Amino acid sequence: MASRPARPAHTARTVALAALLLAAGTACGGQDAAPRAEVAQRSPARDRIGTLSIHTAQGPRACTASVVHSPRGNLLVTAAHCVQTRRIGLLDGLVFTPGYRNGSTPYGTWPVQAITVDPRWAAGDDPEYDVAFVTVGPVDGRQVEDAVGGNPVGTGQGFGLSVSVTGYPNESDEPITCAVRTSSQSATQERFDCGGYTDGTSGSPWVTPNGAVVGVIGGYQEGGETPGTSYSVTFDQRVAELYRKATA
Repeated sequence: MASRPARPAHTARTVALAALLLAAGTACGGQDAAPRAEVAQRSPARDRIGTLSIHTAQGPRACTASVVHSPRGNLLVTAAHCVQTRRIGLLDGLVFTPGYRNGSTPYGTWPVQAITVDPRWAAGDDPEYDVAFVTVGPVDGRQVEDAVGGNPVGTGQGFGLSVSVTGYPNESDEPITCAVRTSSQSATQERFDCGGYTDGTSGSPWVTPNGAVVGVIGGYQEGGETPGTSYSVTFDQRVAELYRKATA
């Protein structure tokens, strides 16, 4: 699953962290369940989703993130384990590349500047708080939302939602996507079943037909132990409060 950002880069440490992260995965082995994700065709909405990688767009991959609407136009959402863990700390030198495909960076690469996670995640990697908001710096005087737009964060919408989930497996240079319906894993976690969500897809947004992000791959089992079942923290008051903190 994996990743974490924000301080000046230290190459040796970054390489070591990258190796750990790429081994950690978002769903590791096992048999896929039907249906199975397909290559995502390019669209303006999908171009808001991109890779989190180290130093450059072609650097080691960590996770997937997406642009969400914010007052300053500079905010992403991803899984908290993609940006900070108690065992590894913060990953140096992360950058976000929206719309990345086959080495192409149509909107540029945006440097990660800050993260916002719940203190309960920071203290103990609590899967009930595996969500993070990530601030990226401007490029050529523009914020990332100016370049690609942003999706609203949807909270309090419950289970049984129709969503599309688009993300970047580490082994692919194109994103995958699947249209699914969410279901309850617990009172505070939800799931969907679709094959193909392997390492690198942690942080992939769950987007409703009206464009709201109502989940990200993460939470229980850091998003899932097999490629066929993925999880998210339910986007409820916990996420609403974290968003307010990130945009204060």
